[in-house]
Amino acid sequence: MLEQACDDLDGIFEGNFMWIFLCNAGFNKQRTMNDVSLKSGEVGVPASIYTFRELAAATQNFNQEMLIGEGCFGRVYKGQLKHNNQIVAIKQLDKNVAEGNALEGNIEFLDEIVALSHVRHPNLVSLIGYCADGGQKILVNEYISNGSLQDHLFNVSAERPPLDWHSRMKIAKGAAQGLEYLHDTASPPIIFGDLKSSNILLDDEFNAKLSDYGLFKLALDNYNSNNFNKDHHRSMMVMETYGHCAPEYAETGEATPKSDVYNFGVLLLEILSGRRAIDTTMPTEEQHLVTWAHPIFNDRKKFHLMADPLLENKYPRKGLYQAIAMAAMCLQEEANTRPLIADIATALEYLLYENFETNEMMYMTDAELAQEFGYQQEDDAEKQCNTSTD
Repeated sequence: MLEQACDDLDGIFEGNFMWIFLCNAGFNKQRTMNDVSLKSGEVGVPASIYTFRELAAATQNFNQEMLIGEGCFGRVYKGQLKHNNQIVAIKQLDKNVAEGNALEGNIEFLDEIVALSHVRHPNLVSLIGYCADGGQKILVNEYISNGSLQDHLFNVSAERPPLDWHSRMKIAKGAAQGLEYLHDTASPPIIFGDLKSSNILLDDEFNAKLSDYGLFKLALDNYNSNNFNKDHHRSMMVMETYGHCAPEYAETGEATPKSDVYNFGVLLLEILSGRRAIDTTMPTEEQHLVTWAHPIFNDRKKFHLMADPLLENKYPRKGLYQAIAMAAMCLQEEANTRPLIADIATALEYLLYENFETNEMMYMTDAELAQEFGYQQEDDAEKQCNTSTD
């Protein structure tokens, strides 16, 4: 239970106002099964079957100019289906997912397609169809027009301005709700296994849509069916998720709902800080995001260091503190002390819609208020001093 996780973490932060928020204000809001079913979206429909020739025509013969993404599971092309002119994203799976014993590999692939075709949620990219011609295994997904979260966090430009606080929290909430559906509503449950900013696509309203869910299992099944060396498989999968993966996954190679929660904690840190999970351009002690963040978790006076400078201090301070608290809970070393993703989704929904401008300090005592403003005044005075001496 989340309350136990809160108790286990009591004392990590100076003061308890964030844990009061997390344990009482956000997480005690119970969701009924009706709430979950309403959020789960429309009923799944059978995936359409396409020939390789149809998908080659849709992508101009998999033209490099149509390539819109590439990752450890394969290449993604923008395409247009000829029979209805629909714009789609066509993912040509890499050999680590698609290869294998032809008969056994096709059966596993088709079984997974059947399961994924029933997955429908506003925060998940929908599967439209597939191709299983010979050695080719290709997925046809809905096309999401606004790029990935990775693009919006790390490739900012005049055409792609920095995300504001509200958009970041909206994206975090949507990603958590999509993951909650995979864990708690999808049948059978789906472990994402590879959650990161490049796998979160954004529509024009900055609604988050998780992509590539289910592919981790396909890759895992392929490794197992082809009798890959287990240690080799583990090292390859850990390398592909390095910086995001939970300690127990790095050790055992087994993905679980709680390892997904850890991945989400890393993702939330990226959203808050604007830093990559691994960034070799940073000073050595700051290259690994989680390692850099841990000392900050222990010192509330340093929480402002966690905010992306591109936010230009335009964020609710209490909101930042509460989001940092959620990330810290997700990143606990012991898997059983991490919260359920459903609890995190509930808290993020509460945080997104809470009016922090008029109710910012509701959970702080007078002593904490005085102490907090004291820290802020010291920081401001130091900034003014530094400015005047430059």
